[in-house]
Amino acid sequence: MGYQQGLSGVSAASQNLDVIGNNVANANTVGFKSGSAQFADMYANSVATAVGNQIGIGTRLSEVQQQFSQGTITSTNQALNVAINGNGFFQLSNNGSLVYSRNGVFQLDKNGFITNAQGLKLMGYAANAQGVVNTAQTVPLSVPTTNIAPQATTRIVAGLNLNAQDKLMLGTPAVTAGTGNTGSLTTPGATITNTASGTNNDTYTVNFNAATTPPTYTVTNTTLGTTTAAANYTAGTAIQLGNGQTITFNGTPATGDSYTIKPTPVAFNQNSSSTYNYSTSTTVYDSLGGSQQVNMYFTKTAAGTWDVYAGPATGTAQLIGHANFNTSGTLLGTTDKNGVATATPFVFNFSVPTTDGSATPQNLTLNIGGTTQYGGKNGVNSLQPDGYAAGTLTSFTIGADGTLTGHYSNQQTAALGQIVLANFSNQNGLVNLGNNEFQQTSASGVAQISSPGSTNHGVLQGGAVENSNVDLTGELVKLITAQRNYQANAQTIKTQKTIDQTLLNL
Repeated sequence: MGYQQGLSGVSAASQNLDVIGNNVANANTVGFKSGSAQFADMYANSVATAVGNQIGIGTRLSEVQQQFSQGTITSTNQALNVAINGNGFFQLSNNGSLVYSRNGVFQLDKNGFITNAQGLKLMGYAANAQGVVNTAQTVPLSVPTTNIAPQATTRIVAGLNLNAQDKLMLGTPAVTAGTGNTGSLTTPGATITNTASGTNNDTYTVNFNAATTPPTYTVTNTTLGTTTAAANYTAGTAIQLGNGQTITFNGTPATGDSYTIKPTPVAFNQNSSSTYNYSTSTTVYDSLGGSQQVNMYFTKTAAGTWDVYAGPATGTAQLIGHANFNTSGTLLGTTDKNGVATATPFVFNFSVPTTDGSATPQNLTLNIGGTTQYGGKNGVNSLQPDGYAAGTLTSFTIGADGTLTGHYSNQQTAALGQIVLANFSNQNGLVNLGNNEFQQTSASGVAQISSPGSTNHGVLQGGAVENSNVDLTGELVKLITAQRNYQANAQTIKTQKTIDQTLLNL
């Protein structure tokens, strides 16, 4: 009879319509995976019936196969929206029972745990207070609201440029007449003609010889041990000292008269910018997170040589060492305030007091290894102290590898945990629980837990969701086909009824 086949066909077509209708209904469900109805034919069991004479007795629904193809990813800019790109499922805890989902819409509950709309907790690897992730086991992930502890500053790294053409910090040279002078020479003093000249830092002696007409003089650089050739003396005519200063004499010299010209260093005064060439500052933090400003001063004392001072803005800066550059503007070396080479090249040691109950004095190092001396403006290329104040959590992001990174008000970041993904050997062996949740079965195999991006696990995209993979156009075509199948099977029943009616009318 054709009734059984027709009825099974109508039933199968109706179930197919149910599957298609469910797909269409979930076209906007985040992370939904469409289903496909699969059918199998049916035959009556009969040992005696020849295979070639078997007539089928209809069809049945063998399974609804989930299509786990990738859905499109849409950006939402919500911190706790996460999309999976590739294989894998989020692992969720339902009061200790584990379920799996592709729906990455999460939120924080009142206790700070990351949950889905049904209150199930997202599982992952926890991180300790130092941001180190523990991959030994998965636990419910939470976002801690405690402050990040401060870290005391111990090191300042400075990359500066000190202007090679800056003047030397020297005052008017000191002029001293020789003790045996008998001539009538007078002088208004030495004059600096080039403030940047390195020879200004040398000591000179002018010696006169009146045995000739006109008298002559020589200039000896006692610092370098060099003496110029004798030159004629003319009253009121400037005598060159190195290439940065001159001295003028009036009157008549006597043989043996001499004058000594010595440099006069300018005393450093942090409150007077005329006593140093350049200054900069940075903020340092103590062990309690308290902050204070540390100022650094640089004074050019000779060609390629600079004195370095440092101290708190509210205190007194101290000489902490000297920096020496070569003729190419490269830092050659550093010495401490006593002229001894620093223990670590290019690094000065100093300390600043604290007053808030933190450890005092606070020991600091200043590393100027990236500093140059080129002709040009003084300036900072980089200035980076370590350490930071206590901070509160302001936001967090989720990386491609699932790392949940917290961003704090003190500009620091720390790992808060890591989302894991679960993969299965047979995804279609999972039981669909509804609410976009699946449960592991013996047919699916055990969950393969790993961090995103490893082995055959996909990666994550924070601030985004994976859309349903339902193809509405394809589903509507399937809907038309299923409708025709339903009508055709109904027609089979109608035809069998007509045949039966003919027989009854005989």
